[in-house]
Order: sequence, then C-alpha cells, then structure tokens
Amino acid sequence: ELPLAFLRGQDCFCGHAPFVFTLQRSGQQHTCGRGNQTIHTTPHDLNYLQVYSTPVLDAKCKERTFLPQRSSTLVALSSFPGAGNTWLRHLIESATGFYTGSYYFDGSLYNKGFKGEKDHWQSGRVLCVKTHESGQREIEMFDSAILLMRNPYRSLMAEFNRKCAGHLGYASDVHWRSKEWLEFVDSYSSWWVSHALAWLKFARRLLVVHFENLQKDLVPQFKTITAFLNISIPEERLLCTESNRDGHFKRSGSHILTFEPFTSEMRERIDKYIQTVDKALSDRNLSGLPQEYMHR
Repeated sequence: ELPLAFLRGQDCFCGHAPFVFTLQRSGQQHTCGRGNQTIHTTPHDLNYLQVYSTPVLDAKCKERTFLPQRSSTLVALSSFPGAGNTWLRHLIESATGFYTGSYYFDGSLYNKGFKGEKDHWQSGRVLCVKTHESGQREIEMFDSAILLMRNPYRSLMAEFNRKCAGHLGYASDVHWRSKEWLEFVDSYSSWWVSHALAWLKFARRLLVVHFENLQKDLVPQFKTITAFLNISIPEERLLCTESNRDGHFKRSGSHILTFEPFTSEMRERIDKYIQTVDKALSDRNLSGLPQEYMHR
C-alpha cells in the first residue's frame, strides 16, 4: 500500500516519493524505456530505475489546511460553468495543500473534501475563490483573478450534463433532443462570450488559463499558476498532483452521443462567439484561444 514502485533489473522497491526525485527536471531521452526492450539486464541498466505510480494515494497528498495567516488579497478563480473549475480547484489544493473557497456553497463539494466551501468567500483563509459571476461590480470586488477558459462546445455539454444528472452523471438522449437543450444553448452560449469579455475588461490583474493546455502540459502550467498566486510548491506536492490528476469529480467512462447535438445554426453562432473572444484576447496582448476551439 505504497504510492510508488521502482524497478531496477529484477528488483522492485516500493516507497514514498524521495525529495531527490523531481518532475521539473527533464531526463535524458535515450535512457527512457530502456528496461522494456529486453528481459535481460545489462550492468549499464542497473544505473537506472523505472518509476511507476501505484493506485495508492500518498497520505501526504490528502493533507489540506486553511492559510496560516489571513490574506488581504482576494483572488478569484473565475470560469464559465462547465469549464473545469472544480477540477482546477482540486489540482490547486493538491499541489499547494491549501483550501480554495467559493462565492457560493455546494454541499456535495464540501462533502467531497472542499472544506473551503463553508468559509465566507471574503474570509481571507483560502487561496482563491470560485466564481461564475460576470458583473462589473462582482469582478471588481476581487484584487486579481485566474480566468479558466474551455472550448464552449465542451463547456456547454459538461454543464448540461451537470444540470440534468449531477456532477458525475450524463444527460439522457431525451434531454439532448428536448426543447430544454435548445433553450440552454441559446442562453448559455451568449453567457460564455459575455463572461469572458467582462473578466478581460474589468479584472484588475488577470491570468488566463486554458483547460486544454492544462490537460496537455500540467507541470509547466502549474508553475505559471502558482507564480501568479505567489506561492511555491514543494516537489512532493507536485508529485501528488501528477499522480492524482482527476480527484473525485471526473465523469467515469466516455458517453458518446449517437447524434450531433449542435445544429448548424448553433455552430454558426458559437463560432462567432469564439472569434470575438479570440480577438479580445489578442487586443490585450494575450495568447489566443487554442486551435481546436474551431475544429471540434
């Protein structure tokens, strides 16, 4: 019941992550995968260890606390619904060991370990505060903000699944074919663009994070996020994040619809919204939206 297994030749060692083992320093490419090429072990191969993460989560990874000193700076963790806010909160808490908070209160999230849910969002005891708000007054109540953005097609589907079947369920085909879905896309797609434009316009200090980039490049993205939060990550906490990326809120399996839920009219409207946000990012000298937004 240990979180890491190390193989060297025919020997297996199990244990916790040593401080000398780092995810932030690249290894030499030619040494990777050497042990898988043959069942025979040469003396040269004994200089290397193959490292495997087991299904066991290190006890240190579960440790969470409130900030030791109340912060005078309020940081928003803003996103459109369905963009992965809960997932990013899990990653931040796993990496830093500090709770995140919320502008709202979600009992199911609290019961899953997000203890910052019950704290008042202005308490100063949490690292950042989840919000989906997009009004100027609500935005300007925060000193700085991380804006998490995700492909609107994926966000709309994720939020519709949540509304119909909770955090971990999937909407039925009946839901997708209903008038409810048509009305949902009409109102929520316009909210997606207005939410992004409002935070780009009114946020005092802003870091834009793309869900897709976070999926592909977790460690470099997290170095940027924690630098923005002005907090350093111990190496063992980064290993916690890497070994437990999904947490408790990833929908199990893949639910593939047998039909296309977006009509041509929907796609035309959403693609225009994507172009609008992409231009707004460029106007602020920020990186544009990932290419896959327009090529689903």
